[in-house]
Amino acid sequence: MTYLLKLHPEITIKSRSVRQHMTRCLASNVRNTLRLLESGVRVKASWDVLRVSLPETLPAEREREMEESLTRIPGIHEVLATQEVSCGSLDEAAEWIVPHWTPAIAGRRFRVRAKRRGEHAFSSVDLERHLGSALLAAEPSARVDLKHPEVVVSVELTGQRLQLIRSRRPGLGGYPLGVQGEALALVSGGFDSPVAAWRMLRRGIKTHYLFFNLGGPAHEAGVKEVTHHLWQRYSASHNVDFTSVPFEGVVAEILRSIPDGLMGVVLKRMMVRVASRVAARANIPMLVTGDAIAQVSSQTLTNLALIDAASERPILRPLVTEDKQEIIDTARRIDTARFAEQMPEYCGVISRRPHTRAPADKVQAAEAGFDFSVLEAAVDAATVIRANRLGEKPREPGEVTVVDGPARLAEMPAVSVIDIRRPDECEEAPLALPDVPCLEIPFYELQDQAQHLPADRDYLLYCDQGVMSRMQALHLADRGLNHFGVYRRDDATRTRL
Repeated sequence: MTYLLKLHPEITIKSRSVRQHMTRCLASNVRNTLRLLESGVRVKASWDVLRVSLPETLPAEREREMEESLTRIPGIHEVLATQEVSCGSLDEAAEWIVPHWTPAIAGRRFRVRAKRRGEHAFSSVDLERHLGSALLAAEPSARVDLKHPEVVVSVELTGQRLQLIRSRRPGLGGYPLGVQGEALALVSGGFDSPVAAWRMLRRGIKTHYLFFNLGGPAHEAGVKEVTHHLWQRYSASHNVDFTSVPFEGVVAEILRSIPDGLMGVVLKRMMVRVASRVAARANIPMLVTGDAIAQVSSQTLTNLALIDAASERPILRPLVTEDKQEIIDTARRIDTARFAEQMPEYCGVISRRPHTRAPADKVQAAEAGFDFSVLEAAVDAATVIRANRLGEKPREPGEVTVVDGPARLAEMPAVSVIDIRRPDECEEAPLALPDVPCLEIPFYELQDQAQHLPADRDYLLYCDQGVMSRMQALHLADRGLNHFGVYRRDDATRTRL
């Protein structure tokens, strides 16, 4: 099978040298992407199209997979599946065209669009009329409509070679990946950040990924999964880095030292400070976030300006004016929504009365009491993995006990319940469990204190929704502390988290 790849129109209007450069980059990207699936692919670039030739012995299923891949490569406007045959006359052209297109035009309006190059005894219009008459004779239920056809029968004749256009599929558009430089996208696993990264990929920007881990191994595994999907589906021609920064200590320091209403803005400022450091080390000039105006309290114009002021790199926000539903619709179209829908909500910093217009002087005064050595420690503990390894199966997590209800709890010997909510939440709604020792250790201090608790008891973690306690228990199990479980308020179960 041979495919013709039409260039995105924004490429075709560039100067000759820029267009040639972009076409060469696109050919290389197509070659790199397809050869991950099949080594015998050939890609040839010309002025207005790329010609892709697949091995003749390729199974039909693999051929469909590669065709689908072509529609997701940035820079391609249209993917044409073609077949080239020998043809020297109008009648020969009809012999090839009619059997192929007759089923497609049955009961529908159609027109023939022919392109002809070389010396022939007939014109392009003659070719269109002859083929149109032959198709009508073969399928009387069809009719010709030159202005509003339902089916366009595309024919290209170059010399004595007739190129049959078997199908047309829209491409992704945009620019070839890599021609517009590099950026570092902050990803969290929700709807917004993968869509923001995808928009950068489509515009030809080689995009690396930065993740701030607030929820332990389970949180990181989920974000790795969606990032690998995004990379493999839309940018596999370039291998990039996925950097993970453990941010639980930073969250703990914010909760200790920052006033309630400023926590969200300060958290984002700490993130862009770290992102600037990571980008500087890799010589990446831009940061990318999924912020949209007024979606949450930290995304008002005033607060976005405060966040920008903490960054040493410019921050691009491709979703800044989009509605949430528009973002979700795009996430469904690029197939990242299913990951966001399964991702547990996790935010270690939730202000009860957040400032939508945080005063800059108060933010600076609050940060004066912040221990920035914690931020340095987070940067030093960052890990980097190449995107092509994100799909490797993670180590199976251990089992943790989930106990539902005080009746089941009373049956357990030597057990304590740890309320991991914030102190103000514990004070407002105390956890009362008669005859069961209860400890109060905020989640942001648990990882440090857990190793010092007596190992001859079982500990069940409690929080309002159960999400944070599950993540913390899994994180402790990953460190080898297997005597921590989860307390809820129903029947007891044993589950693999």
